[in-house]
Amino acid sequence: MTKKIYFALIAAFTFLLSSDYIPALQVLNVVTPPIALALGLLFALTLGQPCPKTNKKMSKMLLQYSVVGMGFGMNVEASLESGGKGMAFTVASVAATMLIGWVIGRKVCRVDKETTYLISSGTAICGGSAIAAVGPVIKAKDSSMSVALATVFVLNAIALFLFPLLGEWMNMTQEQFGSWAAIAIHDTSSVVGAGQAYGKEALEVAVTIKLTRALWIVPLALVTSFIWKNGQEGGKRKLPVPMFIIWFILAIVFNTYVLSNTAICSTWGSALGSLINGIARKGLILSMFFIGASLSRDTLRQVGLRPMLQGVLLWIIISCASLAYIML
Repeated sequence: MTKKIYFALIAAFTFLLSSDYIPALQVLNVVTPPIALALGLLFALTLGQPCPKTNKKMSKMLLQYSVVGMGFGMNVEASLESGGKGMAFTVASVAATMLIGWVIGRKVCRVDKETTYLISSGTAICGGSAIAAVGPVIKAKDSSMSVALATVFVLNAIALFLFPLLGEWMNMTQEQFGSWAAIAIHDTSSVVGAGQAYGKEALEVAVTIKLTRALWIVPLALVTSFIWKNGQEGGKRKLPVPMFIIWFILAIVFNTYVLSNTAICSTWGSALGSLINGIARKGLILSMFFIGASLSRDTLRQVGLRPMLQGVLLWIIISCASLAYIML
């Protein structure tokens, strides 16, 4: 029965999102990222996870494909300008977050060093992706990985609801909110969801800065291998470079110099790019349901008070510092 409800919800979401392309049914398109996430959370916490493997695969795959599709609605020059504005603060904030996170985790909250480092890494760069990349380098225990991932996941779910409300309350511009979300929210998924909830320009700014920031996974893993001696044992380690980021960049370039070039594609190129971009935005909303449905009761039980306190304190500090930098 639970599986039937699960797939019925997916089918209903798909239909409602698709109705936007049918003039007579556009009134049915009422699904937003917060609604999709909330229903996913409600389903997981009340009925459980009937298809955990499918849910995990779909949330990751749909999000990545949708981010790539968004590239077909963006311009190279505008993207470089948005990414460049956040670059200087990115470098400083990554280093500061790692240092502050270590002090809070080890000295204030008394969290073990592996979990402290993983939570700091996830907060500094891109949540679960950074934790997954750094974990093998420091040979983190499964328990430390689970606690760090669960902590970041819970905070991401909160951010998706909280940040758009705070942005509206503070009358932030689309560009300001996009920059803030990209820096202060952990995972790309929640950055995308919060940005889309706030507006089209905010989404584009947020995704561009966040994906630029995500490239710092590689330098962080390299530095970590020198800091943690056990990370150098057992031969060479493969440092993960998220391929969807590369495809996202290529999509922007292709859209700018091919699809948007009337000498090459006439007027149909821009229309095709807009269509792909529109479908990608629908995919992003649907991915929010899968992400919400991943937060199980077991995940909540894994998060102890001290690691959560570290995550929350570090998150508040980084959010306030980045907000002050952006607004002032």
